[in-house]
Amino acid sequence: MTVATADLPTTTAELTRQDRCDRCGAPAYVKATLPTADGMELLFCGHHFRAHELKLVAAGATIQDERHRIDA
Repeated sequence: MTVATADLPTTTAELTRQDRCDRCGAPAYVKATLPTADGMELLFCGHHFRAHELKLVAAGATIQDERHRIDA
């Protein structure tokens, strides 16, 4: 289960071409913000997000999912 972009605060900026997956360097379409004191952010391509989605959700991460933009 992911949180739709519309459910996030309006201050969340759309990911740009400069945002890259922390695992492989491909364009990032998902940002996960962990519920830590510093609000650590992780960026993922669609492939790596799918691989880690359940663990991120279980950890209580806030998910900014922009995978709908992959084919745009």
